[in-house]
Amino acid sequence: MIFQEDVKHIAKLARLGLNEREERKFQKELSSILDYVSQLQKVDISKVEPVSHITGSKNVTRPDQSRKIEVEKVKKILKEVPETKEGHIKVKAVL
Repeated sequence: MIFQEDVKHIAKLARLGLNEREERKFQKELSSILDYVSQLQKVDISKVEPVSHITGSKNVTRPDQSRKIEVEKVKKILKEVPETKEGHIKVKAVL
């Protein structure tokens, strides 16, 4: 059983502003989750072989290959983009 103080502490760490009704709701839900995890911990898995990937599939990749492109095509493409830098297309950072 998880206590209401624990729920308040977790909510504070997660920066969640919970009212009393939500605290009671999460107290029940978290208790239920922890009870289930407790049941899972009791399962005997001593005869089960560990696996890291159940399908046996592997990444299928192709080697990178550079392709020659005509200089005129490159110039045409660079004219169409909003911004370039040193002969390359400049894009906004994606983080």
